[in-house]
Amino acid sequence: MSFSPQLLALADYLSGEFDNREQALAEPIWYVHLRLWQRPIPLFSEDSMTLFAEQASVVNLERPYRQRIMRLMEVSNPDVALAIQYYMIKDPISLSGAGCNPALLDRLTIDQIDLLPGCILNVKEQTIDNHCYKFTATPPPEARCCFTYLDKTVQVALSFEATQNELISFDKGIDPNTGKATWGAIFGPFRYTKRHKF
Repeated sequence: MSFSPQLLALADYLSGEFDNREQALAEPIWYVHLRLWQRPIPLFSEDSMTLFAEQASVVNLERPYRQRIMRLMEVSNPDVALAIQYYMIKDPISLSGAGCNPALLDRLTIDQIDLLPGCILNVKEQTIDNHCYKFTATPPPEARCCFTYLDKTVQVALSFEATQNELISFDKGIDPNTGKATWGAIFGPFRYTKRHKF
């Protein structure tokens, strides 16, 4: 299937190894120095582009966390042309470290992941230059990203902005009882710079 230039650009911008070194050095009290891997994988390739994402604190690279699957799709919507659907890995331990060891992803199949129905983002693009974009991803008004992990209900507020070399993440964990943020971009977004392309 042929994809739109916008979808190809979104996948290209989101693929890579990122970190927020400058932010962590400038404001170490508020921001942990993180490394983020987002690797293309061949799931749903008939109609979309898919990424495996994983992150780790730079001081604990051997203990990555927050694994997720991001399915980038074109949609028939008068307001937005692109969307991202999130999936959860059923056995995250089996893929721990796949961000920096992509051979682990060779055995990943669709039956090893679960759809997260409310975890979806609409993506709007703004043309900056010829085939260069700024993407803004936000949830639809009615969406609520919740799932069960280790017998606990987890709620996440997802959103980001992406350009060719920068990813700005507004992701936050939300206490489902109080509605207050408990982790993530509590004091402002995490600003990642792309260090390597995948």
